[in-house]
Amino acid sequence: MFEEEQEPEFEIFSALLFNSLKAITFMFFLSFAMVNPTAETGKVNPKAELLVTVSWPDAHPDDVDTYIADPSGNIVWYNVREAGLMHLDRDDRGMFKDVIELNGTLIENPLNQEIVSFRGLSDGEYTVNVVHYIANGADPLPVTVKVEKLNPRVTVIFYGEVALKGSGDEQTVVRFTLTGDEVGDLNNRPRGLVAMTRGAAEK
Repeated sequence: MFEEEQEPEFEIFSALLFNSLKAITFMFFLSFAMVNPTAETGKVNPKAELLVTVSWPDAHPDDVDTYIADPSGNIVWYNVREAGLMHLDRDDRGMFKDVIELNGTLIENPLNQEIVSFRGLSDGEYTVNVVHYIANGADPLPVTVKVEKLNPRVTVIFYGEVALKGSGDEQTVVRFTLTGDEVGDLNNRPRGLVAMTRGAAEK
């Protein structure tokens, strides 16, 4: 009767090591697969169809407000920051409380800019007005307005400048119509939007 040969110890160790490595590799890929979806859901995919940017000289103390009306009669302004598919992303009040905190230190933010984004667009006429809410001097204030259509490609619909002449001065910067992707009838025929918001709470 033959004696059963014993497996050398180094072969047993190699088999255990190989199986351990397989288990560790499997656990690594499993944990990676579980973490990956979380990273995906954390992504931010902002969607905007149109942007209106209103800006005036940096570090200027004056307060300028943006009023925009859509074809349905909705008006977005500082007291109604979301109207229809429009949203006032930033209401800038000149240098009033215009500070940012960096490492516990308050720093003045010199940028004077308001931005309105549109999550969707409908056919009809849009009106973009700017209002000199607070003037701190007698000189006219240059205000730049840019209107960008973002889809199907970025297109600048309008870029121009107006001069606001003192507190309460409201000016229609641009009016335009949309029909599908087509932009037409650009003009600046005056249309008062502040009067249409009367009755809303004051700033």
